[in-house]
Amino acid sequence: MANLAEVKLPSPGHLLSRDDPDNPMNWPFHRRVYASAVAWAFAFVVAYGLTTYTAGLPQVMASFNVSMTTAISGMSLYLFGIAFAPIHTPHLSERVGRSIVYLVSLSLFALFTLGAGLSRNFASLAICRFLAGFCGGPCLVLIEGTFADIWSAETTNTYYAFLGLASYIGAAVGPIVGGFVVTAKGWRWLEWTTLMITLVVLVFGIGIPETYGREIPRRRNRRRGLAPPHQSPAESGVTFGQMFQVTVLTPLRMLVTEPVVIMTSLYLGFNFALVFQWFITVPVVLEGVYGFTRAQAGVAFTSAIGGAVLAAITTIVIEQVQYRRGMKAALRIEERLIPAMIGGTFMTASLFWVGWTASPKIHWISPVLGTALYVWGSLLVVISFIAYLFDAYPPAGTLAALTAAASLRLLLAGALPLVIIQMFTKLTGAWALSLFGFISIALLPIPLVLYKWGPALRTRSRYSGSMMMKSRDMLTEMGTMSMDRSSSALLATTEV
Repeated sequence: MANLAEVKLPSPGHLLSRDDPDNPMNWPFHRRVYASAVAWAFAFVVAYGLTTYTAGLPQVMASFNVSMTTAISGMSLYLFGIAFAPIHTPHLSERVGRSIVYLVSLSLFALFTLGAGLSRNFASLAICRFLAGFCGGPCLVLIEGTFADIWSAETTNTYYAFLGLASYIGAAVGPIVGGFVVTAKGWRWLEWTTLMITLVVLVFGIGIPETYGREIPRRRNRRRGLAPPHQSPAESGVTFGQMFQVTVLTPLRMLVTEPVVIMTSLYLGFNFALVFQWFITVPVVLEGVYGFTRAQAGVAFTSAIGGAVLAAITTIVIEQVQYRRGMKAALRIEERLIPAMIGGTFMTASLFWVGWTASPKIHWISPVLGTALYVWGSLLVVISFIAYLFDAYPPAGTLAALTAAASLRLLLAGALPLVIIQMFTKLTGAWALSLFGFISIALLPIPLVLYKWGPALRTRSRYSGSMMMKSRDMLTEMGTMSMDRSSSALLATTEV
């Protein structure tokens, strides 16, 4: 039975040993902090580039003579581009390490951000936005693996809290800065500002050290003029067919046959879809109902930053209490679901709160605080479920489970904003958010169900330890050998 202090040890010849001085967990504290800060900043800027665009929606509509839905697609396409990252990033990182992927990814992101700012028609803008998300997406995926490389598994929820802040705060800061930028300079400067921040982050991160346990010995041997070290086959597959099986076919199969993956993916997908609709509806409500300017509407997203910080603090406190208790008694991995139980109630309450208080008769602070409550609950659910999936299966199943959950929630996050304005128009904001509130009520039991019956569901799974033993030979042939936490962390995309 897994517990909060469980560590998935690498197979022989696979990764760095615990006492190897090149193991990132043995680095000096300042070097570990620098590597983590770079990963955090890379994820932040990609999340920032996603949402700052929304501050310029009215001007994009006017510049290209397109509808609001078409203009919103510039954000949705960015999310759709990111949705491919959990599929292709493991294969890239497995072969060249994390640091190169970080730097190349963000450099290409900068080029397509430049292209978006130079676009002379909406088709060009849409293509560049999609490609910016596609190229920047690996930064939002790799941060998981970097933190798992560097920090102890005993504090999984704690470091997830910190890395989760990168995407949530980045997304919240986007419209705050964007509101002032678009008012003063116009929508193209939203892209220029993103580009300038990206270049600063690239300079800051140019010295990012390699943290991946398979790549470090390969580079070490090259420096010493030695032959490549003997290593087991790549966990994500060797041939194209094997790679496709591991990060496409198996995740799709788990989404329809694996109860744990189905439940967590549905909840996370619903969660993410609603997170990103706020970036469309909050400005509409504040400008239309309360007469806010675009800059004032952007400042309202400071509440989202507050909600994200509260979620991080809540998660850390819960885990520290559990850890101290776990020093005397082993804890089930289902203990990781406790923050989700709390977060789910916050999400549900906030939807009804915002829906029925966004009125000229009620002060504007009410829906703004309600949004903060949603973000608080949302990040609690994300941290909790991703940390749970991390240990819910043996390594071979973890890769596929995290891929399924990551890509599905990003696709749903991009889809809902395309129809949210129509929903608000036809149902009114109160009933549209209430509809989501009722769906949220139906999903509330999921963490409770997993807490009680999760062990039984995992034991009966074809991806459980007992089942996987029967297919070990097949997996070996495919090259999907055992994975450590840092390898499987490649797939846990929570930042956006």
